[in-house]
Amino acid sequence: MAPFLILILLAVVLGIIGAAAEGLGYLLVIAIVLFVATIAVAAQRWSRGSARGKRRRTLR
Repeated sequence: MAPFLILILLAVVLGIIGAAAEGLGYLLVIAIVLFVATIAVAAQRWSRGSARGKRRRTLR
């Protein structure tokens, strides 16, 4: 959980610097890509983890 929060915080900081500083628009693009990738990996990990926890019962 902590690595995802750190990556999201890094994306926000890079986005703010990229938006505020003139000529550093590439930082904004990197921040957006990093944010989307972090959310995608987190969603995949959480959905896979919840599927493991569920046990199926068979009816007899």
